[in-house]
Amino acid sequence: MKLLSSSSSSSSSAHSSSTLIFILVLAPLFILSLIICLFGGSGSRSFSNAFSVPPIYSPYSWPIPKHPISITAPPHEEDGLIAKKFSKLEKVEHDLAKARSSIREAISNVEKQTPLHEDPDHFIPQGNIYNNAQAFHRSYLEMEKTFKIFVYNEGEPPLFHDGPCKSIYSTEGRFIHQMEQETRFRTYNPDEAHVYFLPFSVVKMVSYLYIPETHDSRGIKRAALDYVNILAQKYPYWNRSLGADHFMLSCHDWGPEVSFHIPNLHNNSIRVLCNANTSEGFNPSRDVSFPEIYLRSDNITSFIGGPPPSQRKLLAFYAGGIHGYVRSVFVNYWKDKGDEDIKVYTSLPKKLSYLGMMKKSKYCICPSGYEVASPRVVEAIYAECVPVLISDHYVPPFSDVLKWDAFSIQVPLSEVPNLKKILTAIPEDRYIKLQRSVKQVQRHFIANNGAPKRYDVFHMTLHSIWLRRLNIRVHD
Repeated sequence: MKLLSSSSSSSSSAHSSSTLIFILVLAPLFILSLIICLFGGSGSRSFSNAFSVPPIYSPYSWPIPKHPISITAPPHEEDGLIAKKFSKLEKVEHDLAKARSSIREAISNVEKQTPLHEDPDHFIPQGNIYNNAQAFHRSYLEMEKTFKIFVYNEGEPPLFHDGPCKSIYSTEGRFIHQMEQETRFRTYNPDEAHVYFLPFSVVKMVSYLYIPETHDSRGIKRAALDYVNILAQKYPYWNRSLGADHFMLSCHDWGPEVSFHIPNLHNNSIRVLCNANTSEGFNPSRDVSFPEIYLRSDNITSFIGGPPPSQRKLLAFYAGGIHGYVRSVFVNYWKDKGDEDIKVYTSLPKKLSYLGMMKKSKYCICPSGYEVASPRVVEAIYAECVPVLISDHYVPPFSDVLKWDAFSIQVPLSEVPNLKKILTAIPEDRYIKLQRSVKQVQRHFIANNGAPKRYDVFHMTLHSIWLRRLNIRVHD
């Protein structure tokens, strides 16, 4: 595997000292800046700063590795087989190069804006909820045209090819099931695949391999490691890229821990995780933040929507247990304040409806629990209540595309005592824009029952994986 690279040079003779300075100093810097803008820099995993996120999350600003990994063909293969395999690999990389070129064209031709219209069959991203709507639109279309995913067939349910669909971990199970039934992006020919899915469920492994109260996860780690070793022995693809064009997906708290037990999985592969915590090794330039959605039934239509801003009389609402340090700090400060504008419950009274309280509130408080992700974020978006994220080191889902500042409020833990001041200081017109943007972004978090729909949470997850794959190059 070799990361995308670029170089620049210039040489010329000059007839004056000022011209010489420009040619030898300023011109190369200008060319290098232009190349970095287009390609993300030598060794960078991102091809453009179009998919920008808050600076500490920016996938295009990570340090350039001093020693890029170089993949060579296994020495035991016959020359004929090697040539045949790499011709297929070159075709895969050529398709990705064409997609990159198309997306760069969309970024550079910003004056040629996509027509601003929308119809039920042809949604076009637009508005300030996106970092770059034009680039996202082109990238999504290129994904639909090009992207191919190979799902390894090895492994039996329930540990593999299966997952829970009605729990706090439902997005993990839904993705696995939908990937199993996928026809547009899934390929059964591994030689034409751009990425390879490791279809194990950490949630199911915990259910079947973990002895409660022992805090011993060794059996789960061994199962995942054995699975990867089997695939590496049977197929050439894992060893060819050291796992860089493979991805795992987990919404369980132990997902990152399982990956740590398999060095190449942790260091090189695309990890799709709900627990997107940068302080615990989550790397936004390679890993994907996955939304945690607590689905209690197949029918989510009753959860979607809410009253307009004029009918939301409560400033802010939270209900939930005291789990983890962040939530403990928030609840202990606000629960017994007796503030009529901010309602905080550790146990919601029976006369009150959790969803009803969300729908009558302007802002819904979403503090981290034991881990950084919280299902309240998506619940708030469903209820069209502006989410207030209280979390440190959390990368919100799809930050490479979505501009979270446009539809949420992010409050650092240190500012919890000033929460009411922060919310009441937001002008009414800005709140209305935030609330409208929540409604607009809603489609990207819908977990459709049955067949996924364009731009829903399943396809947004695929798009985030697609972006990461665009930023690596597997080669001889």
